[in-house]
Amino acid sequence: MERINRWRAHGGWQEVWRHDSAETGTPMAFSIFLPDTEGPRPVVWYLSGLTCTWANVTEKGDFRAACARHGLILVAPDTSPRGDEVPDDPDGAYDFGLGAGFYVDATQAPFARHYRMRSYIEAELPALVGAQFPADMERQAITGHSMGGHGALTIGLRNPGRFRSVSAFAPIVAPGDCPWGQKALGGYLGPDRADWAEYDACRLIEAGARLPALKVDQGAADGFLESQLMPERLREACSASGQPLDLGLHDGYDHSYYFISSFMSEHLDWHAAHLTA
Repeated sequence: MERINRWRAHGGWQEVWRHDSAETGTPMAFSIFLPDTEGPRPVVWYLSGLTCTWANVTEKGDFRAACARHGLILVAPDTSPRGDEVPDDPDGAYDFGLGAGFYVDATQAPFARHYRMRSYIEAELPALVGAQFPADMERQAITGHSMGGHGALTIGLRNPGRFRSVSAFAPIVAPGDCPWGQKALGGYLGPDRADWAEYDACRLIEAGARLPALKVDQGAADGFLESQLMPERLREACSASGQPLDLGLHDGYDHSYYFISSFMSEHLDWHAAHLTA
């Protein structure tokens, strides 16, 4: 791996690293905040949304003060493979292809070779972080925004025992029932909806998957609330299955990082309570 940038912040180091990924077959970059605390530190994974890279939350997320206070490492990966050889949406749309990997392992040509974000996030990157940094891989949490909230929920649900807590900001909770998800899952996985179920948080919960702690915050003024996000679907799935859920709906807040940064510290305080218990 190669460190490509580094800044001093909040009594720690904000770094950006690049490495060649075996899963995606491309160079991949991620940011990592390393607080100045002794010994192995708990890890929080942050997965970003459509069109984003590692830079969005790193520059606008307001997470470093809370991470420094609790001694948390925060890792923010990219949202898709990138490069001239990586296929993109043929129409140049923002919601498929580059910047829109949806945290799946694609099975459909021409995307199957490079779009392996599930395996990258679930296996390859954690192994690299655990080997390179003072990370306590027995104490992990995961969060994310929008498409990244979908990633955080589904990765958490598919990996019982790995994460002590899971949260999300404005997540896509039922991608099989919204335009963003239908386009992405159909394009990456094909038309058989049975193949989509493992990438759908509501369906995973309905099938018996569980999380030890789940927190979701959503802006009530989010323009995507009813058409793409549908948090009530998650509430219904959790209520019917007995999955505990802390769901907050906040007047006036939209889908932007103004919303995320307003509640980031609260989420990290919540994760820290679970990671240090």
